[in-house]
Amino acid sequence: MTSLLVLGGTEFVGRAVVEDALARGWEVTVFHRGRHEAPAGARVLRGDRTEPGGLAALAEGEWDYAVDTWSEAPGAVLEAARLLSERVGHYSYVSSRSVHGVPSAAHADESAPVVEASVDDDGTDYERAKRGGELAAEEVFGDRALLVRAGLILGPYENIGRLPWWLGRIARGGPVLAPGPRDLPLQYVDARDLAAWTLDAAEKGLGGPYNMVSPIGHTTMEEFLTACREVTGSDAEFRWFSPEAVAEAGITPWRELPVWLPPGELHETLHQGNVDRALATGLRCRPVAETVADTWAWMSSLGGEVEQRPDRPRVGLDPEVEARALGL
Repeated sequence: MTSLLVLGGTEFVGRAVVEDALARGWEVTVFHRGRHEAPAGARVLRGDRTEPGGLAALAEGEWDYAVDTWSEAPGAVLEAARLLSERVGHYSYVSSRSVHGVPSAAHADESAPVVEASVDDDGTDYERAKRGGELAAEEVFGDRALLVRAGLILGPYENIGRLPWWLGRIARGGPVLAPGPRDLPLQYVDARDLAAWTLDAAEKGLGGPYNMVSPIGHTTMEEFLTACREVTGSDAEFRWFSPEAVAEAGITPWRELPVWLPPGELHETLHQGNVDRALATGLRCRPVAETVADTWAWMSSLGGEVEQRPDRPRVGLDPEVEARALGL
């Protein structure tokens, strides 16, 4: 039986990987700190990679594949990779397109310049931390290291709050500040599509970096928000604001209006990345309506309130700020 070790595996991307592997009938081991429950059916090992001796639970065991979702100081990736080097056949590290720096050029592929980083970085800078994690994985596993450079990730179990915020806001109904232009292209990846491609790639023995996000123009801002309205059954009335009007209202893109960035350098960085390499190796991206509907179903199963990562700033527009901008 195929065996998989997931370092992480209880939240968002890691959980999607575990659930996909279990659905394939794989034997799955989850190594984590114990803050959340692992999916049913997975074997659980506990340890804290930031503590001395924190990897002791991994001292024994062999696995065909490993997936590592670590996003803090890259030394933890190096330590784990070294410990597992002779007992894991293939190592996938979930990285980020942020390793190319912000801003980066539109249509940049995996060969674009990356930030200067080291496996000794302290992890306080996300871009450098992820690049350091890549270097650590490659140092130990070489061409058996797969670098999954994810872009914006959405879908069930999202613990950042971007799509959940939009769903919650639109579900409340009434006039909604909708940032335009309506046909603004959006690029993201459903965590489940990322998981499926990663496991397929591991089976194929793929190595090196792959941008992991949907094709450019997979959906638009209007399609995205309309999907949120349809799935929630809301009476929300979208009042479209131009990028200039959003700026005049003093509203911050991305942070206060999750997912959205106005046309320009940052939009080119986040929503216009080249994914030809991943598409050529089997990446398939489900429609936005499916991602939105499944995320709403998950939120509804939790009573509408979802837990967010404590190490990330909260996102979303304050109702009073929105009302002022709308002239209400």
